[in-house]
Amino acid sequence: MELDACYGSKPSRKRKSPEENENVTSFSMDDLNQDLLERVLSWLPTSTYFRLSSVCKRWKSVANSASFKLACSQIPSRDPWFLMVDHHLNHSIIFDSAEKSWIELNYPPLLQQNTSCDYMPVAASGGLVCFRNVSGNFIVCNPVTGSCREIPPLDPAPENESIHAIVMNNTCSTHQQSYKIVLVFGELPKLSFKVYDSSTNRWEEDVSLSRKVDEESMEIESNDDDAVYFLSKAGNVVATNMQRSPSKQYSSVITCKDGEEIAYFLSSSGIIVACNLTHGSFSEYPRLLPAFSEYSIDVVECRGEILVVVLSEFLESASLRVWRFDQEKGSWHQIAAMPPAISHEFYGKKVDINCVGAGDQIFICLNSAELFSYILCDLDTNEWVDLPKCSMNGEAVEFMSAFSFEPRIEASV
Repeated sequence: MELDACYGSKPSRKRKSPEENENVTSFSMDDLNQDLLERVLSWLPTSTYFRLSSVCKRWKSVANSASFKLACSQIPSRDPWFLMVDHHLNHSIIFDSAEKSWIELNYPPLLQQNTSCDYMPVAASGGLVCFRNVSGNFIVCNPVTGSCREIPPLDPAPENESIHAIVMNNTCSTHQQSYKIVLVFGELPKLSFKVYDSSTNRWEEDVSLSRKVDEESMEIESNDDDAVYFLSKAGNVVATNMQRSPSKQYSSVITCKDGEEIAYFLSSSGIIVACNLTHGSFSEYPRLLPAFSEYSIDVVECRGEILVVVLSEFLESASLRVWRFDQEKGSWHQIAAMPPAISHEFYGKKVDINCVGAGDQIFICLNSAELFSYILCDLDTNEWVDLPKCSMNGEAVEFMSAFSFEPRIEASV
């Protein structure tokens, strides 16, 4: 790793004489005091954190320094990492969007002890990822440092209640940084939510959600009664919400705007439900496509707003588009579309999409019995990049879905 060259003098167009060169003092990273060294290293990509210990003893001490973590916390943002979901693996596979490469990380000790419990990622926020097992127990983990916390069990647990959404949200105050885990459960139209707050280390009481009644929601409810089938996220016309990726059965996101926290999830019939956690109400968005149309859909959060990704077929071609809902006009508007030359490959293959948002980007996993692909969409430039496959033992590995998080060593569980 060559860093000295980055901090030398600015090159001059005038050629210096040999006499002048003798008077120039070479700059070395060793000349920096500890505080300044930590500030410089904090700007490096997070993937270099794993290599600091092997450079020298001084840099190894930096990697374990509390003041270095504080310096890292001052960095405004990090390029996202995407944690790939595969419960058959006993370690983590991550796509690093900064270096455009795949990373393998060992499971932290707490998850290694519970591998028989089939813990699977279900939500992420900031630098943390939330795992859940079939018994409903939760573990929150920082995949970079391996630090973990086992969340207290639900008491009482929402027995015989269908969980629709599991979302995670970071909260910051002047004194501490904490996070919340929100569960939305029940049967429409009787929904409730429950919150775990890390600052108190306990689950709060259940809160009921009332339906926000308006003309649009009443029309949607009527349409649902008439529907006899729909296309699941697995790409098959079925009567129940069957999905290829178990981790995405809680496909949901949360936004915070104007002091309101709103959790969004997909209902069993493909309708987007918005749960206002601040006011204790919920409403349904109008459909993007008719109930009998065949399509695959997912909901993502980008730049603090809700977006919907839809893969549909029309006129013997496949189309993948990104939509935003205009609250004032009460209608959906397209903001990005995959070039037809790329999307046509998915026509007739019953492709399932599982998506996750990260800043201005959307990471899309496309899967079917015939193909699998990972695509990164940049909403600012409308650029769609087909990412390289992840290879293990010489074979490409298929992942059904992914979760996005900021790789931050200072993120505390």
